[in-house]
Amino acid sequence: MSDVLREQLALLPEYLSRHLLLTVTALAVGIGISFPLAIAVTRVRLLKGPVLALASTIQTIPSLALLALMVPLLREIGFLPAVIALTLYSMLPVIRNTVTGIEEVDPNLIEAGRGLGMTPRQLLFTVQVPLAMPVIIAGIRTATVWVVGIATLSTPVGATSLGNYIFSGLQTQNYTAVVVGCVAAAALALVLDLLIRIMEIASARRSRTMAAVAALGVLLVIGGGLAPVLISRSSIDNRPGVVIGTKTFTEQYILASLIAGRLESAGYRARILDSLGSTVVFDALIAGKVDIYIDYTGTLWANHMGRNDRATADDVLREVTEWLRIEHGIECLGRLGFENTYALAMPRADAERLGITSIDDLFRHAPTMKIGGDYEFFGRPEWESLHAAYELEFAQTASMDSSLMYTAVASDEIDIIAAFSTDGRIAASDLVVLEDPRSAFPPYDAVILLGAHAANDPAIRSALLPLIGSINDDRMRTANMRVDIEGESVNAAAHRLGLSAGGGA
Repeated sequence: MSDVLREQLALLPEYLSRHLLLTVTALAVGIGISFPLAIAVTRVRLLKGPVLALASTIQTIPSLALLALMVPLLREIGFLPAVIALTLYSMLPVIRNTVTGIEEVDPNLIEAGRGLGMTPRQLLFTVQVPLAMPVIIAGIRTATVWVVGIATLSTPVGATSLGNYIFSGLQTQNYTAVVVGCVAAAALALVLDLLIRIMEIASARRSRTMAAVAALGVLLVIGGGLAPVLISRSSIDNRPGVVIGTKTFTEQYILASLIAGRLESAGYRARILDSLGSTVVFDALIAGKVDIYIDYTGTLWANHMGRNDRATADDVLREVTEWLRIEHGIECLGRLGFENTYALAMPRADAERLGITSIDDLFRHAPTMKIGGDYEFFGRPEWESLHAAYELEFAQTASMDSSLMYTAVASDEIDIIAAFSTDGRIAASDLVVLEDPRSAFPPYDAVILLGAHAANDPAIRSALLPLIGSINDDRMRTANMRVDIEGESVNAAAHRLGLSAGGGA
C-alpha cells in the first residue's frame, strides 16, 4: 500500500462517520416531516398541488447553492446548515411516493373497510398505509441515495464529510484522495440502498423476519459508522481546542497544517476546517466558529471593505488591520512575508507570438480570447477593476475549479487564466505572468487573522509570531509546487516550509 493511500485511509473513519451522521440526521428529520405532511395532503386535497410544487421547486435549486444559502440565513456554519439543506432535499421523494402509494390503494378495499365500520383513521393506518408501504419505502430509498451523494457538497459550508476528500484532492491534484472519497460515498449509498431494498421486499411479502434482518443491518451500519465520532466526543482531552479555517486551494491547506503543527507543539488540540468558501470562512471567524485562518489584504480590501481605490501595500495593510479590529474585533497578527496576488497568465509561446508582455497589450487581442478564472473571480471587485482599468472585453469567460485552469489553458480550451502568483503550476505549465502597469489588482499580502478568542490568548500569539515575515514568495511557491506538481503530501510540505522558515514544523 502506498504512503499516499495509507494517509487517505487514515482519515476515512472520521470522514465517513461524520458523513453518515449528516445523512442519518437529515433523513430522520426529513421523513419525520414528510410522512405526516404527505398524510395531510391525502386528507386535504387542496394541499396536494402547493405542497408537491414547493418540494419540487426546492429540488430544482442547485444543491451547492442551497447549502451555501443556509449559511447567511442561519448565520451558522457546519453541521446545522448542512443538515437543513439535506433535509429539504430528502423530502420530495418521500412526500411524492407516500401520496402516490396511498392514492393507488384499491378503492374496493377501502369500501370493504368502510363496510366493516372502520373510521377514516383506522382505514388510513390499517389499510392504506400498510398497503402503500412498499411504495413509501421506495421513496425513502431514493431520498437516501440522493442525500448520501449531496452530503459530499457539505464541505464548503464547514461540515466535515467524504466531500473533504474530493474538494481537497481536486485542489492538490491528489486523485487518490478523490477516488477514496468517491468510492466511500458510493459504497455507503449502495449498502444503505440494499438494506432499504430488503425492507421494501419484506413489506411487500409481509415478512417480519426479513424486515428484522434489514433493520438490524441498518442499525449495525449506523452504529458502526458513527462510532468514531461518538468515541472522539467522549474521549478525554484536556488540551484547549483551536479551529483553523482554510479556503479551497493548496496554499491554504499547507499553511493551515503548518499553523496546526505549531499549536500542537504549544499544547493545543488543533482542528482544521478546510475547503471553506472565502466569505464563509471570514464570517465564521467573526462568529467564533473559526479561531485562525490565513487571508490576503487585497481580498479583505476589495471583498469585505468594498474598496476599489488604489493604495500602497503598507497603506492597505494598515487600513485593513484597523478596520478588522474596529468593526469585527479581529486581530491581524501580521504579514507572513509573501504576496499571493491575482495575475493574468498565458502560455509563453502564445505571449511571444502575439507580443504580449502586459495586460495593456491584451486590448487588441481580448475580443478573440477566452479567459478562465476560479469560481469567485468573475464576481469579485478585482474583475470589475480590471475592466475599468484596461477596458478589456473578452470573447468569453469560463469559471472553473482553480486546479483545472492549468489543464484547460495547456489544451488550448482557454487562452488566458486568472492565476495566483505563488502557484507552482505557473512555471510548471510554462506560463508567463502579464505585468499590471495600471495596478488593477490591489496588494495581496498573506496575513494571519485571529478571532477574538485566539487574539486574547498569549500562548497562541507566541506560537504564531515566529511565522511573521518568515515565508517569502519563493518558499511558498516551492511548497505549493511540491504538493501540486511533485505529489508530496500537504503535511510533508508544511513540515518542510516550517523548517525553511526557521520556525520548525
